[in-house]
Amino acid sequence: MDYEDYFRAQIDTLRREGRYRIFADIERQAGHYPRAIRHDAGATRDVTVWCSNDYLGMGQHPKVLAAMHEALDRYGAGAGGTRNISGTNHEHVLLERDLAELHGKDAALLFNSGYMSNWAALSTLASRMPGCVIVSDEMNHASMIEGMRHSRAERRVFRHNDVADLRRLLAELDPKAPKLVAFESVYSMDGDIAPIADICDVADEFRAMTYCDEVHGVGLYGATGGGVTERDGVAHRLTVIQGTLAKAFGVIGGYIAGSAAMCDFVRSYASGFIFSTALPPAVAAGARAAIAHLRDSGMERDRLHERARTLRRRLDAAGVPHLPNPSHIVPVMVCDPVVCKTISDILLDEHGIYVQPINYPTVTRGTERLRITPSPVHTDADMDRLVSALEDVWARFSLKRAA
Repeated sequence: MDYEDYFRAQIDTLRREGRYRIFADIERQAGHYPRAIRHDAGATRDVTVWCSNDYLGMGQHPKVLAAMHEALDRYGAGAGGTRNISGTNHEHVLLERDLAELHGKDAALLFNSGYMSNWAALSTLASRMPGCVIVSDEMNHASMIEGMRHSRAERRVFRHNDVADLRRLLAELDPKAPKLVAFESVYSMDGDIAPIADICDVADEFRAMTYCDEVHGVGLYGATGGGVTERDGVAHRLTVIQGTLAKAFGVIGGYIAGSAAMCDFVRSYASGFIFSTALPPAVAAGARAAIAHLRDSGMERDRLHERARTLRRRLDAAGVPHLPNPSHIVPVMVCDPVVCKTISDILLDEHGIYVQPINYPTVTRGTERLRITPSPVHTDADMDRLVSALEDVWARFSLKRAA
């Protein structure tokens, strides 16, 4: 077998299908975000970023940067080891306490990413409870699916946000079998929100554990940024709340929060935790600063949701189709992979607007989109340029307008 030919042929298939991904080489400009500098073929150009998950701009917040600078000078660069072997810095201990408090839980456990926390926690919980069955929302993130697969536990899939279908599946299972219902609060591609209280009602009825991925909710919802589970007053009903530090909190890392026994169980058995070097202490310090600020300040959350509502109104007025939803995510629907990629290139090359195309396998074929994430730091002028550019490409490609 000619391995190199095989690799090239597979990549060529992605190119033909419009699914080949090219990294935009950009420099975020602290203090000026969403402005960035794009590097392309030796040239540079100013661009405006409209697809970041730094939803609140906390990655450049002065309190976050100051905390990280101070921690870097105090502790040095890396943690120096796994959490079990010299890598537990006091900043990690304090951050886990803050995360537990944020979600009203007894304990929390840090991981190096949200992907790792889902993979490690779900695989450990389900694999080490004999006969455990996972009942999973069909739209769950790849990291959750990977954790379920790795657990080798039986998995049943219920229709997206369909509580009646969830009840049907749970009723079919052995009443004595351990059961885990896994779902997300905010689904990142469509921007819809789970009926968490209703899911908890059904899970309680069948004595199932609940696992809620809050990565697109933490920092953005609730009086103190605890997520949709805080906003809806249901955090106490969930067995596991999983979250990230890489989106609304502006740094990197993932975590789970729940009972002390559950977190200790995962800490003691999850290979993804045991064998990974701990987060740099400066990252933990930055996350703590972001959590503390957003606990006390609702200004960023209020501004974010106002920006999302305003953008939707502007898109409606321009006839640019987008998925309606109650969240901060604005998916502009193109529904063709090649056109979606071409539009993204035109927006970047001709208008200085960076919006990444979202194609299969991230979304199903035929639902390709531009996933736009307005933030508190996007101005009205930024929005004018974005909507004008979208009107231009919609006319250029004679795309269907929203009614």
